[in-house]
Amino acid sequence: MNSISQVPYPQNEPILSYAPGSAEKEAVLAAYKKMYNETIEVPLEINGQPVTTGDLAPMSPPHAHQHILGHYHKASSKEVEQAISGALAARNQWSKMPWESRAAIFLKAADLIAGPYRAQINAATMLAQSKTIHQAEIDAACEFIDFLRFNVAYMQEIYQQQPESDQGIWNRLTYRPLEGFIYAVTPFNFTAISGNLPASAAMMGNVVVWKPSDHQVFSAKIIIDIFKEAGLPDGVINVVFGDPQMITDTVLAHADFAGIHYTGSTEVFKLLWSKIGQNIARYKTYPRIVGETGGKDFILAHPSAKAQEVATAIVRGAFEFQGQKCSAASRVYLPNSIADQVLERVKDMMDTIKMGSPEDFSNFFTAVIHRGAYERLAQAIERVKKDPEAQLLKGGQCDDQTGYFVAPTLVEVTDPHYYTMETELFGPLVSVYRYADDQWEATLKLVDETSIYALTGAVFSQDRYALQQAVEQLENAAGNFYINDKPTGAVVGQQPFGGARASGTNDKAGSALNLLRWVSPRLIKETFVPPTDYRYPFLGE
Repeated sequence: MNSISQVPYPQNEPILSYAPGSAEKEAVLAAYKKMYNETIEVPLEINGQPVTTGDLAPMSPPHAHQHILGHYHKASSKEVEQAISGALAARNQWSKMPWESRAAIFLKAADLIAGPYRAQINAATMLAQSKTIHQAEIDAACEFIDFLRFNVAYMQEIYQQQPESDQGIWNRLTYRPLEGFIYAVTPFNFTAISGNLPASAAMMGNVVVWKPSDHQVFSAKIIIDIFKEAGLPDGVINVVFGDPQMITDTVLAHADFAGIHYTGSTEVFKLLWSKIGQNIARYKTYPRIVGETGGKDFILAHPSAKAQEVATAIVRGAFEFQGQKCSAASRVYLPNSIADQVLERVKDMMDTIKMGSPEDFSNFFTAVIHRGAYERLAQAIERVKKDPEAQLLKGGQCDDQTGYFVAPTLVEVTDPHYYTMETELFGPLVSVYRYADDQWEATLKLVDETSIYALTGAVFSQDRYALQQAVEQLENAAGNFYINDKPTGAVVGQQPFGGARASGTNDKAGSALNLLRWVSPRLIKETFVPPTDYRYPFLGE
């Protein structure tokens, strides 16, 4: 017990190739087929116990929406209250557990994902979210592993930060978990985010009520299994599914609500913030509000940029995972001098993109998440086809017969404020605007002022002066700014992720900055020999 522990030094998890004939390809396809052909039932997880309600909702792959993978149980307000009570009952023991023991649980979870659960969590993500194996591997396996391992190291780093002491005085900081429980609300698009939002708060000694997206329950079940096998005590993370408004209203009405860890839409986050404000007099503490929300992410090319590099960034940045990343490139600014070259190369690459089930590893592109997303994108494409201010350059085909398939779509606009340049569509539609080469500075201003969001952005240039101009003038336009690279693919420990403006609170997941939001520091000052006379020297005669 009497030691100062050092956690294992984290390194980013290597990305497996899934090349033809590889063991990992065989394993993940076997797991995929097994999961596809069986039907499961996913209960709530409350105080360490599976809870069934009989109120069932189906789970289907977006690329095969007629197929039923199983059903999940939906909570009523009674089960949400039970989840809160279970969390608060677990808090006393969990918050007092030595940090090394908490660290060991999440380090074990990381090793379980890296080893025996890797094929399962990847296959579940391919099925539930229609990710290709590469997208599943970098998300559900590697990024999730990295979150767990690096956060343990950041936890130790935070605890080591101590104030100066003086002669006869010992000052020290303790980092208390928040007083109450945390509400984690996670999105469909990243299994790693789904696991990290409750885990990062729990790692710092907090207890959590976690609501995954209805469209990610299938892979969330694997996360629950991993945490249980890793030894997470009962009640530390409680999981509820169902009506988001009812669950949220029940949680936010509770006096012990201490914070929210959220990733999702900007509109919902604003509504949550408003409800927290309306309820502020109920709470025992001021809740922490941490959110990563929308984006309208840009690629800006300078006349000196290389056409092939820009084209590759557009295809990867806009179309990987069907554009369903909050960091996905959706607005592009090209100088007249290279615009034709870039667009021709983009179209040539688009000709080679295969679309279909993620079970076929030759497919770069699969389905969007659900019918609502499909219809939103189909309507946007129809509007583009009819609008004189926009031209459909490539793609635009939509087919929902077997899955929610929207082809990669390239649009050129004449108005830089056309709605596809400003509205987050969250899908595989990227809009391009041409600018005159001598309008570089004006275009920087245009990029900065066009969007309410400020999540990610990329600038391509071979001119260092132009790059420096962009870095300075676009300072507030993106929380993650990329030079000569696509605006997606932040790596834990390398590129802490988050944006400002309408993109969230910029608390940088994948860094110590995020974990600091889940602790409440307490200063302890100890005086070894206290004074015995109230009088100071200046009072002497």
